[in-house]
Order: sequence, then C-alpha cells, then structure tokens
Amino acid sequence: RPSESPYAYRFVDRQTFEANIEADGFLEWVEFLGSYYGTPLPTAPEGSDVLFEIEVQGAQAVKARFPDSILIFVEPPSRADQEARLRSRGDSEENIAKRLRKAEAEEDIGHQIADHIVVNDTLERAVSEVAGIVERYRGA
Repeated sequence: RPSESPYAYRFVDRQTFEANIEADGFLEWVEFLGSYYGTPLPTAPEGSDVLFEIEVQGAQAVKARFPDSILIFVEPPSRADQEARLRSRGDSEENIAKRLRKAEAEEDIGHQIADHIVVNDTLERAVSEVAGIVERYRGA
C-alpha cells in the first residue's frame, strides 16, 4: 500500500516462503486471505526487547513457542473506525469486508489470550500505553 514503508515487508514467491516454513525459519506464519505472512525468527542482541505486530493466530504461535512472551491485543475503538481506517489506506471493498469479518471472529480470542488490551483510539496514546507496558515488564 502506498502509505506503508517499503521496509515493512519482504516479498518472496510462494515456493521460497514454503521452503522457509519447512526449514523452521519462522517465529510464526499464517495463510491469511489467500496470502502467506510470517515473521522470521528474530536474532535480537542480548538484553533487547523484540516487539511484533502480528495477528491473533501468529500471537498464539509465539506464545506456544515462548510462553513467557507478553501479548498485547491492540484493537480499534469501534468496527466503524476500523472500517474507516481500511478505506483510508485504499483497501478494496472485498478486502475490507474480509478483514472486518476476520476481526469480528478474532476479537474474542484476542481478548482471551492477551496479557493486556490497548484501544488504538489515537496513535500517540496507544503507542504510549504499549511503551508503558513494556517498561513495566522491564522493571519486573
């Protein structure tokens, strides 16, 4: 999408992605709305935090692999706000409908598995709240 950083994603063909699945090269991966998405295994320096923006199924995989991970479920203030955000970033009507249905289906799961829930009503406030949660765990 035009509004996203060119560094937000690394695109590979389906065969390359599937080979990486077989090699256990992902922290988590999912087939979502007909496309593969995955997070490569991180190699963070000792003492560093690793923060991922992933969907619910991926979060479940991370928690299964790293039980001490902290899950923060970030949700829109309303489904109407979420729909408006999808429209503003240029998603197709079909994609908007699919994403809204998926969000509706996953919201309860997100609430159940999350250690914390953050409402993304304004970006600055939500980022501040997530940063505060991370800081509290650093101090623990």
